[in-house]
Amino acid sequence: MTGHDGYEESTFEVTAPARGQAFARTWWGRGWVAALEDGVLDGAQIRAGRRLARGGAVGAVSVRPGRVTAVVRDRDGTAHRADVLLPELSQAQWERLLGLAVERAGYLAALLDREMPPHLVEDAADSGVDLLPGLGELEASCDCGAWDHCGHTTALCYQVARLLDEDPFVLLALRGRPERALMDGLKARTRPSRPDGVDAARAYASVPATLPAPPELPEGPGVPPSLDAETEPPGDVVPAALEFLAACTAREAHRLLREALRGTPEAAELTPAQDAVRLAAGSPSDDSVAARLVAGSGRGREGLDPAVHAWRMGGVGALRVLDEEWALDEETAARARAALEAAWDPGERPPLRPRANRWTAVGAPAQIRLDHDGRWWPYRRRDGRWAPAGEPAPDPATAWAAASRDEGEEDPL
Repeated sequence: MTGHDGYEESTFEVTAPARGQAFARTWWGRGWVAALEDGVLDGAQIRAGRRLARGGAVGAVSVRPGRVTAVVRDRDGTAHRADVLLPELSQAQWERLLGLAVERAGYLAALLDREMPPHLVEDAADSGVDLLPGLGELEASCDCGAWDHCGHTTALCYQVARLLDEDPFVLLALRGRPERALMDGLKARTRPSRPDGVDAARAYASVPATLPAPPELPEGPGVPPSLDAETEPPGDVVPAALEFLAACTAREAHRLLREALRGTPEAAELTPAQDAVRLAAGSPSDDSVAARLVAGSGRGREGLDPAVHAWRMGGVGALRVLDEEWALDEETAARARAALEAAWDPGERPPLRPRANRWTAVGAPAQIRLDHDGRWWPYRRRDGRWAPAGEPAPDPATAWAAASRDEGEEDPL
């Protein structure tokens, strides 16, 4: 609703806390209570306000920029209008606060979803914008005639602390920006400006004749963010999983940048099961994250290990060599036969049984596989599963040497 002088005004029904419960649970609610209790000179009025608030004496709370109002009844039923005033932020302070929200993507996303970012109040204070009241900022006005805070205004303040717990946007409304005005200000700052346009010939002439040199490739991905915060996450949010995904995203971005700068992009669209293997290659330390990746891969824990090993050796291409068996066309088959004949001297070629793109040793747990790029992959059977035994080689003899290496010489997993 809108007040008589044009200010937006909202009214809230606030229940009193049960006996033994605090008036505020959140740190910004407790900050409001601290500002009240530190600023009231008469401790008796604090105690009287608590009794009235717990007894349900405070009626509906009206909130508008700079003021909260409620009717508070004494024990004998006498009604008093209590007002608590809080200075509004200046236009410059609001511009600074909105700028802070827009600069930080997490704050902006939360505010646009009508959620209060837990650390916005702290960061705003660091930039010189105090959202929580300071000492002496909560001014009291009551028709009981008290010159300072009385039991009625302190009771109102305690109920406002409970209201802030449930709707922290009330704090912004008190400082001068009701929720709707705040949303409009944020959207206006994030709305892309529409260029006026320039002459096409001038625009073309401004394009440099040669492109600038590409940036230097960083040595590795950056440090992922820490999601360790004072506020408990919702029940369905696992911070460890989000941190792990952020680290995997950084590694993937670094890989894409490396391939783009080197001109060797790997254009492959992953299936959900393949993507689970890619994520598992990041070695999640959280057991719940690892369990979700095992389920997502569809391989079980034993089957995921060789898949992760293959991914680390060659990404999705190596994973396909592990998973897929394909028939060779005539041309590819002829090249493979020629490579096999040239790889060993007469009489030295090991007994290999061919099937599709795979050649398996007769009587030994070794195998070589041909990929779509003409490379030969060494494989060895362990615990009933085939797994890569080394890097791919351009010729079958080198791959076979890695595949047939004695068990104790190398453990590819």
